[in-house]
This record gives sequence, C-alpha cells and structure tokens, in this order.
Amino acid sequence: MADDDSGEFRAGQTGLIVRVPEAEAAVRVWRDRLDPSARAGVPAHVTVLFPFLDEARIDSGTCAAVAEVIGRHPSFETRFDHCGRFPGILYLAPRSDEPFRRLTEAIAERWPEAPPFGGRFAEVVPHLTVAQGQDDAVLDGVEADLHRQLPVSGRVTSVDLMVHDGVRWQRRVCFGLR
Repeated sequence: MADDDSGEFRAGQTGLIVRVPEAEAAVRVWRDRLDPSARAGVPAHVTVLFPFLDEARIDSGTCAAVAEVIGRHPSFETRFDHCGRFPGILYLAPRSDEPFRRLTEAIAERWPEAPPFGGRFAEVVPHLTVAQGQDDAVLDGVEADLHRQLPVSGRVTSVDLMVHDGVRWQRRVCFGLR
C-alpha cells in the first residue's frame, strides 16, 4: 500500500483499497517476494486512499460517512491488460482508471486532511503494485511473466478499510458501491 521500498507500517495506520481477487493468480508469487504490503497481509488491490485517518479517528460516525461517500459511486468493470512503472516499481494498470480516480477524489475531498499518499505526488495514478524497490532487470523479468497472464478482468463492488495492527494489515470494514 505504501508504494515505497520501506515496507515499514505502523500500528493504527489505515487505508482504503479496492481488492482485485481476480489478479491474485497472476501476481501473488511476485507480490509475496517483491511487495512489502503483500507480506504484511494486503491482498492484490488498487489503493483508493493511503494513508487514511489514524485508527483512533475511525468510529461509527466516520464509517457511516465513508459508506455514504463510497455508496454514491456505482459498481464497475475493470480490466488490467498492461503494466506500468514508477522508479523501482512495477504495476498493473487498469485499462480505464477513471472510476478509481473518482473514488480517490471523493474521499480526499471529504477528508482533505488525508491527501492521497500524504500529498507526495502531484497526480495520483491508480494501479495494482506487483513489485517495488527493485532494479530494472528484476522488473523486466516480472513484467515478461505477467504479460503471459494478462488480461485480468473483474467487477469492483466495494472498498475495504484496512487497519495495521502493528504486525499485519486487517480488513476492518467493507463499504459497498451502489
């Protein structure tokens, strides 16, 4: 979820993600080896917003507000048919990233104190991280393998609130799209 090579998460951190279980068969072996968030319990996903609010701020009122914001958005089909890269990072790119962008924008607008990725990037690019903190030669090999397994398609019907307990990420709440 962090999209850096630190792999360091702290207890009480939260994030909102769209699970992509249809991608697990294609990416699991690589994510388990090359993505710290996978080793910490995060499934294949597209991040909606990370970091979100500290766990101490997540109460029934916050959950109701997240459910209301997420519930305004329709379910949608997604398809991952190509890879993309950031420096040291390989990811699957959704063919159409607009529905993911709209979710991120809606949550960030409602909670401006929690900008996507802590405000580190001028533009948020929806993606499913496969490997991070690797040199180009490693990423080239992973990408070649992934191309043989693409496309991956699925239907997005929910957004999960994930919470780090100090050791692993756990799903706390699942919010349905309409």
